[in-house]
Amino acid sequence: MDVSKLSLDDLISDMAARVDERIRSFAEQTPVMVGIHTGGLWIAAAMRERMQTEIPLGELNIAFYRDDFSRIGMHPHVSPSNLPFEVEDRHIILVDDVLYTGRTIRAAMNELFDYGRPARITLAVLIDRGGRELPMHADICGKTLSLKAGEHVKLSGPEPLALVVKENG
Repeated sequence: MDVSKLSLDDLISDMAARVDERIRSFAEQTPVMVGIHTGGLWIAAAMRERMQTEIPLGELNIAFYRDDFSRIGMHPHVSPSNLPFEVEDRHIILVDDVLYTGRTIRAAMNELFDYGRPARITLAVLIDRGGRELPMHADICGKTLSLKAGEHVKLSGPEPLALVVKENG
């Protein structure tokens, strides 16, 4: 898949419009947006800018919640999550860059529930690359990619944001 032909600006703008539409369909208090560190936070910030909104933005660092912690090890500079708002009974728009196995989303939801019980979680991802190991799906997705065996997609950034498909290894 040649991701260089994808316009990230267009994908993010489309996602922002769909998130905005979803927000307006709920007659609830103002939602909050949470980006999963790091790529999800970059996408959430870009969407929020396009929406021209003051929706509160939080950052979730799921390093301690991952179920593959013993295999991947700990990164030396793990920053804490920053949720400058109450989670209890809030509509959370959870944003990530790439949805693959579903394990990152499971870890993110585990951490969110440590802060309180959200009223609702809407998952928005830039790329859905398939390959689920857990029953997770995105409510809003920028693009679905079909990758060959041994390929993975990575978002780099924050300025400029770019997608790269590489062979594993």
